[in-house]
Amino acid sequence: MRWLKFTAAGKTSWGLVEGDKVTTVTGDPLGEWTKTSQTHALGDVKIELPLVPRTFYCVGLNYLKHLKEAADKAGTVPDIPGRPEIGYRAQNALIAHDENVVIPASATEKIHYEGELVVVIGRKAKHLTEAGAMDCVFGYTIGNDVSERTWQKADRGLWRSKNADTFKPMGPWIETSVDLATMETAIRVNGKETGRFRTNDMIFGIVPFLVELTKYFTLWPGDVIWMGTDGASPDLKDGDVVEIDITGIGTLRNRFVKEKA
Repeated sequence: MRWLKFTAAGKTSWGLVEGDKVTTVTGDPLGEWTKTSQTHALGDVKIELPLVPRTFYCVGLNYLKHLKEAADKAGTVPDIPGRPEIGYRAQNALIAHDENVVIPASATEKIHYEGELVVVIGRKAKHLTEAGAMDCVFGYTIGNDVSERTWQKADRGLWRSKNADTFKPMGPWIETSVDLATMETAIRVNGKETGRFRTNDMIFGIVPFLVELTKYFTLWPGDVIWMGTDGASPDLKDGDVVEIDITGIGTLRNRFVKEKA
């Protein structure tokens, strides 16, 4: 099933995407819901954020090529993690499909994308085992982990380099059924492909992260985990349009615009 949060005629609702139509649903897909007879053309609705997570988890350096490229730029030897490492992002940075990423006026030219698979949690979970870990997953969406790399090097934390307003596009919807083994992530800038990798070729997959995370934290319905990226991004500039396509989910598209000083 493909769950969409959308606005039509001034009203925001949940819906099911079926071809080029959206069928309105009452209730909440993470709880109780009912399908209605009301439909809209997909092209006629405003696509909203699929959800605002209670906790916004993220994974860093979870693909070998990305890790090696980061080490090469720093002039160091790749430090491959020995266990799953988890961080956080800020809710204020989230924007929806087709909304603009605003490059702050004070930013340098080192604005980069990171196309990521996003795991959406569907039920409360703690102390998960490998055998049952995936039972808590509701579905998947797409994220673009935008970064200002100069700030990332300059600051002790990632407070502005990763979390500035609009730096976390997510969407366009939540897909509940995918085949992780066959998925590819492709990124295009202004229609030209700039990166492609097998989505599931992670150093640590989804299950190890769920197991490690729930040793210490309770996962709640609507929490999200961004699973990292592979490859490197070109420097993005005012007017660039980035599209991230993941097999079986769809395409997340956002334009980058420079803030006026």
